[in-house]
Amino acid sequence: MKTLTVLPGIKGLIFDLDGTIADTMPIHFIAYRNILRPFGVEFTPELFVTMAGIPAVGSIAKVNELFGTTLDPELFGRLKEEEYEKEMVKMKAVEPVVQLIREYHGKLPMAVGTGGYKRLAWKTLEILDLKKYFSILVSSEDVEHHKPAPDTFLKCAELMGVEPAFCQVFEDGRLGLEAAEAGGMAAVDVTPFYEVSIGKEI
Repeated sequence: MKTLTVLPGIKGLIFDLDGTIADTMPIHFIAYRNILRPFGVEFTPELFVTMAGIPAVGSIAKVNELFGTTLDPELFGRLKEEEYEKEMVKMKAVEPVVQLIREYHGKLPMAVGTGGYKRLAWKTLEILDLKKYFSILVSSEDVEHHKPAPDTFLKCAELMGVEPAFCQVFEDGRLGLEAAEAGGMAAVDVTPFYEVSIGKEI
Protein backbone atom coordinates (compact mmCIF):
# COMPACT_ATOMS: atom_id res chain seq x y z
CA MET A 1 0.00 0.00 0.00
CA LYS A 2 1.39 3.43 -0.98
CA THR A 3 1.89 5.90 1.86
CA LEU A 4 0.66 9.50 1.89
CA THR A 5 2.95 12.09 3.43
CA VAL A 6 2.69 15.58 4.90
CA LEU A 7 4.86 18.22 3.25
CA PRO A 8 7.51 20.13 5.23
CA GLY A 9 6.22 23.29 6.93
CA ILE A 10 2.55 22.23 6.89
CA LYS A 11 0.61 23.25 10.01
CA GLY A 12 -2.92 22.03 9.22
CA LEU A 13 -4.51 19.18 7.29
CA ILE A 14 -7.80 19.36 5.37
CA PHE A 15 -9.53 16.29 3.96
CA ASP A 16 -12.30 15.99 1.42
CA LEU A 17 -14.68 13.22 2.50
CA ASP A 18 -16.32 11.31 -0.36
CA GLY A 19 -13.68 9.56 -2.43
CA THR A 20 -10.91 10.74 -0.11
CA ILE A 21 -11.53 9.51 3.45
CA ALA A 22 -14.40 7.21 2.48
CA ASP A 23 -14.73 5.21 -0.72
CA THR A 24 -18.35 6.29 -1.06
CA MET A 25 -18.26 7.20 -4.73
CA PRO A 26 -19.68 3.83 -5.92
CA ILE A 27 -22.64 4.35 -3.56
CA HIS A 28 -23.23 7.93 -4.72
CA PHE A 29 -23.12 6.72 -8.33
CA ILE A 30 -25.72 4.02 -7.72
CA ALA A 31 -27.98 6.51 -5.90
CA TYR A 32 -27.88 8.94 -8.85
CA ARG A 33 -28.38 6.15 -11.36
CA ASN A 34 -31.41 4.78 -9.48
CA ILE A 35 -33.28 8.09 -9.18
CA LEU A 36 -32.50 9.23 -12.75
CA ARG A 37 -33.19 6.00 -14.64
CA PRO A 38 -37.02 6.41 -14.58
CA PHE A 39 -36.56 9.73 -16.43
CA GLY A 40 -34.55 8.24 -19.29
CA VAL A 41 -31.23 9.63 -18.09
CA GLU A 42 -28.27 7.38 -18.93
CA PHE A 43 -26.12 8.21 -15.92
CA THR A 44 -22.65 6.80 -16.66
CA PRO A 45 -19.52 6.49 -14.52
CA GLU A 46 -17.80 8.89 -16.93
CA LEU A 47 -20.47 11.56 -16.36
CA PHE A 48 -20.39 11.01 -12.62
CA VAL A 49 -16.63 11.61 -12.45
CA THR A 50 -17.13 15.10 -13.93
CA MET A 51 -19.42 15.92 -10.99
CA ALA A 52 -17.00 15.01 -8.21
CA GLY A 53 -17.17 17.68 -5.52
CA ILE A 54 -20.41 19.25 -6.78
CA PRO A 55 -23.32 19.15 -4.28
CA ALA A 56 -26.34 17.05 -5.29
CA VAL A 57 -28.41 20.14 -6.17
CA GLY A 58 -25.73 21.31 -8.60
CA SER A 59 -25.37 17.84 -10.11
CA ILE A 60 -29.11 17.63 -10.84
CA ALA A 61 -28.95 21.09 -12.45
CA LYS A 62 -26.11 19.83 -14.65
CA VAL A 63 -28.17 16.75 -15.61
CA ASN A 64 -30.99 19.09 -16.68
CA GLU A 65 -28.57 21.02 -18.90
CA LEU A 66 -27.12 17.88 -20.49
CA PHE A 67 -30.32 15.88 -21.00
CA GLY A 68 -32.97 18.58 -21.38
CA THR A 69 -34.84 17.32 -18.31
CA THR A 70 -36.71 19.63 -15.92
CA LEU A 71 -36.05 17.88 -12.63
CA ASP A 72 -36.38 20.06 -9.53
CA PRO A 73 -32.77 20.26 -8.22
CA GLU A 74 -33.79 20.68 -4.58
CA LEU A 75 -36.29 17.82 -4.65
CA PHE A 76 -34.07 15.41 -6.57
CA GLY A 77 -31.05 16.41 -4.52
CA ARG A 78 -32.96 15.25 -1.44
CA LEU A 79 -34.17 12.08 -3.19
CA LYS A 80 -30.62 11.26 -4.19
CA GLU A 81 -29.37 11.69 -0.61
CA GLU A 82 -32.23 9.50 0.70
CA GLU A 83 -31.28 6.79 -1.81
CA TYR A 84 -27.62 7.14 -0.84
CA GLU A 85 -28.38 6.89 2.87
CA LYS A 86 -30.05 3.49 2.37
CA GLU A 87 -26.77 2.09 1.02
CA MET A 88 -24.11 4.00 2.92
CA VAL A 89 -23.42 1.24 5.44
CA LYS A 90 -21.63 -0.54 2.57
CA MET A 91 -18.92 2.12 2.36
CA LYS A 92 -15.27 1.37 3.02
CA ALA A 93 -12.47 3.60 4.30
CA VAL A 94 -9.62 4.73 2.05
CA GLU A 95 -6.89 3.15 4.16
CA PRO A 96 -3.84 5.27 3.16
CA VAL A 97 -5.81 8.41 4.08
CA VAL A 98 -7.11 6.96 7.34
CA GLN A 99 -3.58 5.90 8.25
CA LEU A 100 -2.44 9.53 7.84
CA ILE A 101 -5.37 10.82 9.92
CA ARG A 102 -4.50 8.47 12.77
CA GLU A 103 -0.81 9.35 12.54
CA TYR A 104 -1.36 13.13 12.77
CA HIS A 105 -4.29 13.17 15.21
CA GLY A 106 -3.25 15.39 18.10
CA LYS A 107 -0.11 16.53 16.26
CA LEU A 108 -1.65 18.89 13.66
CA PRO A 109 -5.11 20.52 13.44
CA MET A 110 -7.35 18.60 11.03
CA ALA A 111 -10.65 19.40 9.30
CA VAL A 112 -13.04 17.88 6.78
CA GLY A 113 -14.18 20.02 3.84
CA THR A 114 -16.98 18.39 1.85
CA GLY A 115 -19.47 19.27 -0.86
CA GLY A 116 -21.96 16.94 0.83
CA TYR A 117 -24.63 17.55 3.46
CA LYS A 118 -23.41 17.99 7.05
CA ARG A 119 -25.65 15.33 8.64
CA LEU A 120 -24.59 12.64 6.18
CA ALA A 121 -20.94 13.70 6.39
CA TRP A 122 -20.91 13.19 10.17
CA LYS A 123 -22.75 9.89 9.70
CA THR A 124 -20.07 8.75 7.24
CA LEU A 125 -17.33 9.47 9.78
CA GLU A 126 -19.36 7.66 12.43
CA ILE A 127 -19.83 4.53 10.29
CA LEU A 128 -16.08 4.39 9.66
CA ASP A 129 -15.30 5.04 13.35
CA LEU A 130 -13.44 8.25 12.43
CA LYS A 131 -15.70 10.87 14.01
CA LYS A 132 -13.45 10.98 17.08
CA TYR A 133 -10.62 12.45 15.01
CA PHE A 134 -12.50 15.57 13.85
CA SER A 135 -14.19 18.51 15.52
CA ILE A 136 -14.23 20.70 12.38
CA LEU A 137 -16.39 19.81 9.38
CA VAL A 138 -17.35 22.33 6.68
CA SER A 139 -20.18 21.17 4.40
CA SER A 140 -22.12 22.52 1.42
CA GLU A 141 -24.50 24.21 3.85
CA ASP A 142 -21.71 26.28 5.40
CA VAL A 143 -20.51 28.20 2.33
CA GLU A 144 -22.19 30.07 -0.50
CA HIS A 145 -19.68 29.17 -3.21
CA HIS A 146 -18.76 25.51 -3.61
CA LYS A 147 -15.75 23.82 -5.21
CA PRO A 148 -13.90 24.83 -7.41
CA ALA A 149 -14.27 28.05 -5.38
CA PRO A 150 -11.87 27.87 -2.41
CA ASP A 151 -14.47 28.88 0.21
CA THR A 152 -14.92 25.40 1.75
CA PHE A 153 -11.22 24.96 2.41
CA LEU A 154 -10.66 28.58 3.44
CA LYS A 155 -13.40 28.12 6.06
CA CYS A 156 -11.63 24.97 7.29
CA ALA A 157 -8.36 26.89 7.58
CA GLU A 158 -10.09 29.71 9.45
CA LEU A 159 -11.71 27.32 11.93
CA MET A 160 -8.39 25.51 12.47
CA GLY A 161 -6.62 28.84 13.02
CA VAL A 162 -4.05 28.06 10.32
CA GLU A 163 -3.04 30.35 7.44
CA PRO A 164 -4.05 28.85 4.05
CA ALA A 165 -0.42 28.81 2.86
CA PHE A 166 0.38 26.32 5.64
CA CYS A 167 -2.55 23.96 4.89
CA GLN A 168 -2.34 20.72 2.92
CA VAL A 169 -5.52 19.47 1.26
CA PHE A 170 -6.19 15.83 0.38
CA GLU A 171 -8.71 15.43 -2.47
CA ASP A 172 -9.90 13.01 -5.14
CA GLY A 173 -11.85 15.39 -7.41
CA ARG A 174 -10.53 17.82 -10.01
CA LEU A 175 -12.81 20.58 -8.70
CA GLY A 176 -11.55 20.05 -5.17
CA LEU A 177 -7.92 20.15 -6.25
CA GLU A 178 -8.62 23.39 -8.12
CA ALA A 179 -10.33 24.78 -5.00
CA ALA A 180 -7.30 24.00 -2.84
CA GLU A 181 -4.94 25.64 -5.31
CA ALA A 182 -7.23 28.67 -5.63
CA GLY A 183 -7.03 29.01 -1.85
CA GLY A 184 -3.23 29.01 -1.95
CA MET A 185 -2.94 25.59 -0.31
CA ALA A 186 -0.85 22.54 -1.11
CA ALA A 187 -3.06 19.96 -2.86
CA VAL A 188 -2.62 16.19 -3.00
CA ASP A 189 -4.62 13.92 -5.30
CA VAL A 190 -5.34 10.71 -3.36
CA THR A 191 -6.69 8.70 -6.31
CA PRO A 192 -3.35 7.01 -7.11
CA PHE A 193 -3.40 5.57 -3.59
CA TYR A 194 -6.44 3.32 -4.00
CA GLU A 195 -8.49 1.53 -6.62
CA VAL A 196 -11.56 3.45 -7.77
CA SER A 197 -14.56 1.16 -8.22
CA ILE A 198 -17.26 3.46 -9.65
CA GLY A 199 -19.69 1.55 -11.85
CA LYS A 200 -19.08 -1.80 -10.16
CA GLU A 201 -21.75 -3.34 -8.01
CA ILE A 202 -20.97 -3.19 -4.31
